[in-house]
Amino acid sequence: MAIVAPFRGITYNFDKITNIERVITPPYDVISDRDQEEYYKKDPYNFVRLTLGKRKIGDSDWDNRYTRAADLFNRWESDEILIRSQFSSIYLISIEYESPNKMETRTRWGFISLVRIEENDSLVILPHEKTFSFHREDRLKLMRSCNAQFSPVFGLYEDKANVIVSKFKKIKDSPPMISFRERGGYYYKMWEINIGSILKDIALEMSSKSIVIADGHHRFEAARNFRNIMRARYGGYHFERAHEYVMMYLTNIDDKGLTILPYHRLFKSCQDFKLIKFLSSARKWFDVVPFPFSDNDQEKVKKVFLDQLREYDRNKTAIGFYHSGSGIYYLLCLKPGARQEIGDDVHPSLKKLDVLALSRLLFQRIIGIKREDLDDERIIQYESNTNKALSSVLSGNHQMVFLVNPTKIEQVLEVTGNSLLMPRKSTYFYPKIITGLVFNKIDPHETIHY
Repeated sequence: MAIVAPFRGITYNFDKITNIERVITPPYDVISDRDQEEYYKKDPYNFVRLTLGKRKIGDSDWDNRYTRAADLFNRWESDEILIRSQFSSIYLISIEYESPNKMETRTRWGFISLVRIEENDSLVILPHEKTFSFHREDRLKLMRSCNAQFSPVFGLYEDKANVIVSKFKKIKDSPPMISFRERGGYYYKMWEINIGSILKDIALEMSSKSIVIADGHHRFEAARNFRNIMRARYGGYHFERAHEYVMMYLTNIDDKGLTILPYHRLFKSCQDFKLIKFLSSARKWFDVVPFPFSDNDQEKVKKVFLDQLREYDRNKTAIGFYHSGSGIYYLLCLKPGARQEIGDDVHPSLKKLDVLALSRLLFQRIIGIKREDLDDERIIQYESNTNKALSSVLSGNHQMVFLVNPTKIEQVLEVTGNSLLMPRKSTYFYPKIITGLVFNKIDPHETIHY
């Protein structure tokens, strides 16, 4: 099953970079143009310059965001802004954060290590969402230019007895390599572990497990494509070589600190949309429950509306809906038997997903969005924060919003267990693991010991 190995991670030189929170970033795919500009201004050594460099007018094959990242990477190494560990290690990480929905403090434990890359049909590393060629190619170009993997793939493994994290008990009681609170309020601690007995125990425990990709599907596929390129260049299947591995952040599916948020769907502008006609058509498959509000009781009604939406999450499918200027929140509750109308071409485990009911019945059948346009972010945008999503419509920035409940971890396991893929943006594993803590330099001649 999964082959996990330590590696000589590269980190910032904490003697020179004393405020780590100034240089770390979220994963590249959640950084907006505005965020990118802010990170550039924040610090000359901010990691965004490597993982998501700016494009420039006149970019060419020999001078572009990827080649500039490689030049910076080499320069920062030469200047010892970045340093590589002398020892093969794994990196234990704790993240303390406020749960957005339950308003409680949680701590999620995980570790960063290398994992041998597997083929699609291996059932060892299991994707759960679709990917897109543009994002795959973007990450692959960066890897080819820099010979490094800057951001870990987020993976999940099953460990009901929490045996793996218990192996770190003594480590958790010792001072961490670094600790800091980043701008989202998350409190990070990281320990570098190179004790041979612990490394062997972790590798042994993981050897019987499969891994579900929670986040970073494009990064994983880019790493596999990079491996294939390196195999062709250097010859053969040498499984101990560095390019045969991908850097992953691994956490227990049963960890109490694991939170899944929904991705709500926002429409900027949907031409020819008629609210009354839409609601009338929706009643074929949904019970429509209105929650009218005025300026005086908007917040009170919103709370009742959202509480009802979450209540349905226990055993039914419900979609929250609001159209700009309507003055009414709507709860669309899927009728008994309506799930079968999703289509005979959909596997039963996928039919259980709220996002499938939303996509097939409301978006495609009623609004008339073509299937190939469902992933076009010029048409549909995504937001995990419920209040932000509603506020964007209330302010008139968006035309309408569809709110969904979070996908359950049991549904993720059922879908991946059937070797199926969910629609894009079905899950938001929160919080995402930040970029810039540690990363992996890929030397094709280096041997990985496991």
